Amino acid sequence: MKKTNAARILDRLKINYKLVTYTVDENDLSAEHLAETAGLPVEKVYKTLVARGDRNGIFVCVVPGAASLDLKKAAKASGNKKVAMVLMKELEPLTGYIRGGCSPLGMKKNYPVFVDESALEQEEIFISAGQRGLQLHLTPSDLQKATGAQVVSLT
Repeated sequence: MKKTNAARILDRLKINYKLVTYTVDENDLSAEHLAETAGLPVEKVYKTLVARGDRNGIFVCVVPGAASLDLKKAAKASGNKKVAMVLMKELEPLTGYIRGGCSPLGMKKNYPVFVDESALEQEEIFISAGQRGLQLHLTPSDLQKATGAQVVSLT
């Protein structure tokens, strides 16, 4: 299995993780489907969303896979008045990642990262390793350490 940029970053930081593979369904890239396909508890699967604020630009949110990002909470956390999700066509040019394979680690730029506080209720979580079909299994505190994330309420 080829290591992704996200996995190499964790290696460099000497952070323990496991790589978990799953079969990708191009017709359903949802976190819920991923959890079902990979046999993972859905409450431990977190998705990476990229947003743009009216004051501070691009930032990254890591939220439970079955939840929706609350844009008002994201705006407050990021110091913006208004926030919108980036357009799908902007995702790869901004991050280097495609939908369904976007990791908060190893993006083209070091955008501010915000992790939903619910992650701290889990011993371990799963996030994208930076490509479809591959998840990183790590602790929320290690994700926070690797990304410099702020833990806030986002859902």
